[in-house]
Amino acid sequence: MGSFETKRLPIDRDVVAPDGSDVRVLLGLAGGGMAHFVLAPGHVSMAVTHRTVEEIWYVLSGRGEMWRRQADREDVVAMEAGVCLTIPLGTHFQFRSTGTEALAAVGVTMPPWPGDGEAIVVPGKWRPTVP
Repeated sequence: MGSFETKRLPIDRDVVAPDGSDVRVLLGLAGGGMAHFVLAPGHVSMAVTHRTVEEIWYVLSGRGEMWRRQADREDVVAMEAGVCLTIPLGTHFQFRSTGTEALAAVGVTMPPWPGDGEAIVVPGKWRPTVP
């Protein structure tokens, strides 16, 4: 049995995600982990797919779009506060911040993020603008 944990959202990012967004690591358990993602206004992430994890995202603030592709099926969904979406294993995805404020979301990764090499850069819908 694990111990109780409590954490506040860090002020500074912990890491830059493989897609180029800023990540503040939150908490995790054996089955999954949670992080806070931010993409600055006007920016477009790198398109990626994951080797072993699936994600659920919940948008906290900002506006943007998420592109997702699985084989011949693809869609673009509007992202704004209150929108929740899934990124199943093997999905190619890319997102962009289209509003005047940063796009912020929390994401749950199942299983927990294993580290470097998990994300693979793939061709996306839009030209990335992140470093």
